[in-house]
Amino acid sequence: MPRLFKFTSFSIRDFLVAAAPTASLVALICLLAYWLADPAPPRHVTIATGQENSAYEMFGKQYANALAKFGITVSAKPSLGSQENLQHLKDLGSGVDIAFVQSGSTEQAEAERKGLISLGSLFTEPVWLFMRDKKYVTQLTQLRGLKINVGPEGTGVPGLFKRLLSVNGVEPNELTLSALENTPATVALLEGRIDGLVFSSAPDAPLIQMLLQTPGIKLFNFAQAEAYTRRFSFLSHVVLPHGIVDLGRDLPAKDYHLIAPTATLVARDNLHPALIDLFVQAAMEIHGGVGWFRRQGDFPSASYTEIPVSPAAQKLYKNGPSLLQRYLPFWLANFFERMGVLVVALGALIFPLSRIVPPLYVWKVRSRVYRWYGQLRAVEQAIEDVPADRRTAVYSEQLKRLSDIESGVNRVSIPLSFAEELYGLRSHITSVRQRLMWLMAGD
Repeated sequence: MPRLFKFTSFSIRDFLVAAAPTASLVALICLLAYWLADPAPPRHVTIATGQENSAYEMFGKQYANALAKFGITVSAKPSLGSQENLQHLKDLGSGVDIAFVQSGSTEQAEAERKGLISLGSLFTEPVWLFMRDKKYVTQLTQLRGLKINVGPEGTGVPGLFKRLLSVNGVEPNELTLSALENTPATVALLEGRIDGLVFSSAPDAPLIQMLLQTPGIKLFNFAQAEAYTRRFSFLSHVVLPHGIVDLGRDLPAKDYHLIAPTATLVARDNLHPALIDLFVQAAMEIHGGVGWFRRQGDFPSASYTEIPVSPAAQKLYKNGPSLLQRYLPFWLANFFERMGVLVVALGALIFPLSRIVPPLYVWKVRSRVYRWYGQLRAVEQAIEDVPADRRTAVYSEQLKRLSDIESGVNRVSIPLSFAEELYGLRSHITSVRQRLMWLMAGD
């Protein structure tokens, strides 16, 4: 049986040898393309969040948990807020890859110049103006002479609140503005050291939840909210529904009108496409449900941002996850998607290369037969024009050499489809032997 396998119609060994150069070239191109295309995203990313007990801090932890499922480590970098986060993104040496940024913090031209992209709007961040209950304030003009905390400059709230005061004809020097961070500002409000404080945050923030339920603290009602949205395009009018905080305690006791910018997820334009997909999918999971100021499907969204939205994010919002991402593990789906262009290119390359392999295979098999023709030709040349006194010795030597050639040929194994070449060689050996014997008989 083992000998029977030598006589097959196709030689796998010869085919592998013939295909080796083409396969090596294709493998080399694949490795080069793999390195250039960088199909594997970095396994560590830094996100700039916000202050302690802020919504940004809380959501940063949720994103870290969501991406940890895919082997991506997300490190949170605390900050004062939106403006500081934006500055981190502009500063290439900050180490920040992605950050929460409030709408209205920059202009489109500036964002494009700095190479920033948006991954979409995540949620509304109402402007919360909490006042001590003893202060009766229904309009921002009534804040003159009061002590109001607007937070550090890095939060983005000071600039926004000053713009709100400006359209009401109130100069910042007409009231006392302080720059405490959220937690100490809340303590100062509860202790009566300030008259009010301003947040711009999602209602999920622990401090917002606490102040909405604290006796002696009331929320300012932006009765002119719709007018503010006509003045500032990045603001929207939202309503805090009657009883949404606590239905049993009837908190709040009425609807409150608020104005709200939106929180956006902003990154540098060199963020790996796979990470963009992961962050957008995490955003859909974290912010996609219903909330105090949103209906199902309102967020995340490619709208409500002045920063250009990444094409990859727009595609995901429009079409959802790709077919591969739905049914394959993340790393495998990412590999196939990133290497898709390479597959097309290889298809165009392999087709012409594949036409080289069959001729190489035929040459490889036939060469095992044809190399004996060289030795056979050498025998014929050796017996030409031999001097009479040396003919006997030369003829005997070449006859022995011919027998060695025949013995070697008999050990040659080639596919049956090339048997004609082998038997032709044997016939030619017999022909040369007969001629040699005729010459010896003539002497």
